[in-house]
Amino acid sequence: MREIVLDTETTGLDPADGHRIVEIGAIELVNLLPTGRIYHQFINPERPVPREATAVHGHTDAFLADKPVFAAIAPAFLAFIGDARLVIHNAAFDLRMLNAELARIGAAPLAHSRALDTLETARARFPGAPASLDALCRRFAIDNAGREKHGALLDCELLAEVYLELMGGRQRGLALDGTGSGSRRSAGAGEWRAPPRPRPLPPRLTPEEQAAHEAFVAELGDESLWRREPFD
Repeated sequence: MREIVLDTETTGLDPADGHRIVEIGAIELVNLLPTGRIYHQFINPERPVPREATAVHGHTDAFLADKPVFAAIAPAFLAFIGDARLVIHNAAFDLRMLNAELARIGAAPLAHSRALDTLETARARFPGAPASLDALCRRFAIDNAGREKHGALLDCELLAEVYLELMGGRQRGLALDGTGSGSRRSAGAGEWRAPPRPRPLPPRLTPEEQAAHEAFVAELGDESLWRREPFD
């Protein structure tokens, strides 16, 4: 299954107030594994960046001045995500910002139904616990020491690791042939279970040991437990 881990950085929280996207990061996953394909783009928001926003992600007006506008990068961005499921932390926010940008250029919006919100997933799995990206990195012992400021691509890299843990961890599927026949955690119970053996193990009892056992059972008589209960 193809999925895209996605994050944006913006000039503010609400596109209705004129806020725009300044950075998009995306990482491709296939069957929960990164393929190495990424999308990363800084964007000129065509408006000043408030100091509060710069304090969060570090992007200034001067830095963004020579970057392409959203209309110029939209075709490549949409081609990269295709029809894959989108994995987003606080999906409502990113989709609201992205759909506002798409509306400005007359493009179709991204459906909320195609997004998996890891914030909601984390809150359902750990009720009452902090569910920010930093908090989840601490919970799963994921190194986020390099995250001094928010950055779309760095946050995607961290979110991809968090998402893997939320989906069952690194032991979710160990098969290398893509058939899903390897050892895995049970999706329902959350515990590891060994898969059935493709071939039964051969018996390890020697003929001599079998004969000795049968002689011992014969000495116990017909009323012994061994005679009354079937054992394999």
